[in-house]
Amino acid sequence: MESAEIRRRWLSFFEERGHTVVPSASLIADDPTLLLVPAGMVPFKPYFLGEVKPPFARATSVQKCVRTPDIEEVGKTTRHGTFFQMCGNFSFGDYFKEGAIKHAWELLTGSVADGGYGLDPERLWITVYEKDDEAERIWREVVGVPAERIQRLGMGPNYWSMGVPGPCGPCSEINYDRGPEFGPEGGPAVNDERYVEIWNLVFMQYERGAGTGKEDFEILGELPAKNIDTGLGLERLAMILQGVRNMYETDTLRVVIDKATELTGVRYGAGEDSDVALRVVADHLRTSVMLIGDGVTPGNEGRGYVLRRIMRRAIRNMRLLGSQEPVVGRLVDVVIKTMGLQYPELVTDRERIETVALAEEAAFLKTLRAGTGILDNAVGETKAAGGRELSGEQAFLLHDTWGFPIDLTLEMAAEQGLTVDEDGFRRLMREQRERAKADAMAKKTGHADLSAYREVADTAGAIEFTGYTHTEGEATVVGLLVAGVSSPAAQEGDEVEIVLDRTPFYAEGGGQLADTGRIRLSGGAVVEVRDVQRPVPGVSVHKGVVQVGEVTVGAEAYCVIDVARRRAIARAHSATHLTHQALRDALGPTAAQAGSENSPGRFRFDFGSPTAVPGSVLTDVEQRINEVLGSDLDVHAEVMSLDEAKKQGAIAEFGEKYGERVRVVTIGDFSKELCGGTHVHNTSQLGLVKLLGESSIGSGVRRVEALVGADAYQFLAREHTVVAQLTELVKGRSEELPERISGMITRLRDAEKEIDRLRAEKVLQAAGSLAQGAKDVKGVALAVGRVPDGTSGEDLRKLVLDVRGRIPADRPAVVALFSVANDRPLTVVATNEAARERGLKAGDLVRTAAKTLGGGGGGKPDVAQGGGQNPAAVDDAISAVERQVAEVA
Repeated sequence: MESAEIRRRWLSFFEERGHTVVPSASLIADDPTLLLVPAGMVPFKPYFLGEVKPPFARATSVQKCVRTPDIEEVGKTTRHGTFFQMCGNFSFGDYFKEGAIKHAWELLTGSVADGGYGLDPERLWITVYEKDDEAERIWREVVGVPAERIQRLGMGPNYWSMGVPGPCGPCSEINYDRGPEFGPEGGPAVNDERYVEIWNLVFMQYERGAGTGKEDFEILGELPAKNIDTGLGLERLAMILQGVRNMYETDTLRVVIDKATELTGVRYGAGEDSDVALRVVADHLRTSVMLIGDGVTPGNEGRGYVLRRIMRRAIRNMRLLGSQEPVVGRLVDVVIKTMGLQYPELVTDRERIETVALAEEAAFLKTLRAGTGILDNAVGETKAAGGRELSGEQAFLLHDTWGFPIDLTLEMAAEQGLTVDEDGFRRLMREQRERAKADAMAKKTGHADLSAYREVADTAGAIEFTGYTHTEGEATVVGLLVAGVSSPAAQEGDEVEIVLDRTPFYAEGGGQLADTGRIRLSGGAVVEVRDVQRPVPGVSVHKGVVQVGEVTVGAEAYCVIDVARRRAIARAHSATHLTHQALRDALGPTAAQAGSENSPGRFRFDFGSPTAVPGSVLTDVEQRINEVLGSDLDVHAEVMSLDEAKKQGAIAEFGEKYGERVRVVTIGDFSKELCGGTHVHNTSQLGLVKLLGESSIGSGVRRVEALVGADAYQFLAREHTVVAQLTELVKGRSEELPERISGMITRLRDAEKEIDRLRAEKVLQAAGSLAQGAKDVKGVALAVGRVPDGTSGEDLRKLVLDVRGRIPADRPAVVALFSVANDRPLTVVATNEAARERGLKAGDLVRTAAKTLGGGGGGKPDVAQGGGQNPAAVDDAISAVERQVAEVA
């Protein structure tokens, strides 16, 4: 049974039994604590936590998931994979244990002809929580599983919670016996390789308290409504139904392995190491396609880093298998063909996915060439200093700056006889990730405990946003936080977070900055609102300072937003939509939105493109946008179903999470997008849009920055003034400026080259006198001294080599010259072969000199260079070199 059929049967089975089919959410998690969706229940988390009332009593989904903590195990075990599909059925206060158990058994053991999976019930083993008598009874008495195939286990394997105070409960796992060839008998308590878990049923019936770990927390009592959360691993079930030994040999991955085999000539099954490499390629390329499909682009932070890491591991493994040519395109093609049966949007978005993947492959191949040289230098410096370990800082620099995977650094260092400080590297990586996560969390919550916002959401109910039609209005304070803690009142000078029952203030989201303004309370208090965020679904938090009086919960309020700021942001947001459409018209659908920020009078827009956008194309895009402004197109918004919006061709932003009802913003017949932001009423209100330019912000992602309205006019006015001043200076017309200024720059560069040539000649003229004036130090000719300040490092190196060449080759010679350029001391040291035979190495001498100068340096035994921070120490450095030559010689 193919994976697509397994998926279809799952959704059909539960839909027939009253479950609402919920499409898979994006892999980009709508949760500040997560980078990517790691489990099937994540999209339903707000319902289980009570943050939002579920719109259905029963639901089912097949959720795309990505987990990377065990990435090093991928390919080595039968079950570890970075991407997987979690089939789930959920009940919110509806059916409970007996219903969940009966559904699971019916679907697994039902005949294929009747829509089931047709598993042999005699090969299914059950585990239950050791204290869950009810579940054990249902399995035994209602379903009819023999007692000898039911095992009771402790909290570790059979009790579920989110790791924080909240819902929890026992779980029951269904395991499949793969037979004696996979290990000894005895059930899942003895061997989880033979008795592989395929379905986990979680019975959320209790509330847990604080604690750490999976077992050391208190059970506070029963939940008012008991819920069901189950998860079946599609790939694990496919492994069983397709009769293969591991998940990599199932239909959606084996085709990728076969293509990798074709491209490398390495047969799958020929050896353990090559098999692991082929599995890594298959797993990682599939994950990469799914991530790119959901709008993730390679980068050095967050989810972009996850994508970059797995893509580069796949590419590197292909090279280890012998492929030296670009191969990603052909592998991506296979993934899209096979996964497109389940996710048709991959086929529709093929061009963009391939563009991003090919750009990352090209970037990494370039990285390998550049980074290999950097690594070689680091290895050389470490060896020269007598070290046996590459520092964590060097490994982190290679990774962070050059994109070198740590395993590549480990392998290449080992080839040179060195180890790597992995602990130091991982500490730096951990610090980097913690900083990124802390920054994201602080932005959304202001460091407050999310439970405080959830309490407000529970008591306040639905909060009405009136800002689409009103810029001011009455409201009631329903929640108040001071220093991140709920409080009944706040005094003058306090920094507060206020929740209102209705608000005209737009909370930051969808790329649009938040409104600012004032809230006046009935008792005379005034709060200056500086930011508005939505830390949990449905709650807008107004962050500001109490300027006058006392704020209390329950007080009547009157809100007034900064209208000028709102209008400027609205102009920017509408201009962003026009820019998006104009770019897609010019570059094709690959120019999909990858992020934006709409601020007063200006905006930035990120979009997919493997290369820079030519200036001529950007000019055409800008012209098209301003032509639309002059067309007086009406802008209107309409709420409709997500399916209807898609049918109308509305563009959705990658990474955004949409409900069943969406807001569609239409600009005449030019643009139609899903958007929750505020906009102008007519394009004529924008006035003018000026694109300032575009740049790269990551592999395959470009950024356009622009000004709108008065800001655009002021920019052009300043530009006109500058042009007028330049025409006066060059005594020519404005259209002549490029040619005249280009000619001036050419003449200036020619003059600089001539000056450099004369300076170099003057420096090299000193070579003869320096060679003749070399001191004899224990039979070694030592030419040491300071040349005129301003001599560049390149000229200094040429001079040193020239002087060394003028000293007879059979006479040991050391040349060490110093210069100061741009207030920084430089030194270059060279030795001939006769000197090196007496133990005098350039690298050793330059390190001594550079240390005295307050810096560092290195190089080869015959020539090395360095520098420092202290120009006043040049004479001391010369003396240090002389002493070392005397000691060694």
